[in-house]
Amino acid sequence: MAPKDVFDQPDPSSPDAADPAYVVPPGNTPYWWEDPDLAAAVAEVEEFVGTAGWDSAPQMFALVRTADLLDAQPELATTLGDAGTFTPIAQEVLPPGNLSEALSTISWPDEVAGCVLVQEIVVLPPSAVQRVDESPDGTSGGSPDGTSGGGTSRKGNDVEITAEEAAAHPDRAEARLAAGVLRGSKGGAALLRVRGKDDATPLRGADLAPNLLDALQATFDD
Repeated sequence: MAPKDVFDQPDPSSPDAADPAYVVPPGNTPYWWEDPDLAAAVAEVEEFVGTAGWDSAPQMFALVRTADLLDAQPELATTLGDAGTFTPIAQEVLPPGNLSEALSTISWPDEVAGCVLVQEIVVLPPSAVQRVDESPDGTSGGSPDGTSGGGTSRKGNDVEITAEEAAAHPDRAEARLAAGVLRGSKGGAALLRVRGKDDATPLRGADLAPNLLDALQATFDD
């Protein structure tokens, strides 16, 4: 199984984008807003991947507009049934190793309107990140060049924890992260399901994994 990566943690002050009360029109939208059709596709893909259980390798899905798919293959009308705006199509298994490098090799044909990536990650509570960054005397463990021992880096007040450190942390939790973007659209949609007692109630919001959404958007660059 490919290594689990650590992505941005959700902002606890942001509202739950799954709540219908927070569906706002495009335009001057908040950073956590999700396109409803994209969010539905992300949820569909995450649910599909979840049927295989945990401890799965990262999986990529192309999103094709259902209307375009039916125009090209009308015989699929019965199969697609109540399909949403986008139909997910599973892709070949991503190569093991560095996920960023794998994403950098991906390009899409014009008929692909978006994509969704599902992967398992390790998440840490904010308090755990703070403890990792502090030395025993309470001072910052960072070196003058902005890094600290063990590969932990500091950017301003933000601390980036390596996957190895997160995997060994006693407060770690495993989660399934599904993130999707649309060609030519800013932002994206994300869903985070923590493994364990709360895995029936996922977190929603485009602010869950902005770095991953940027990497997915880059797969549509010319």
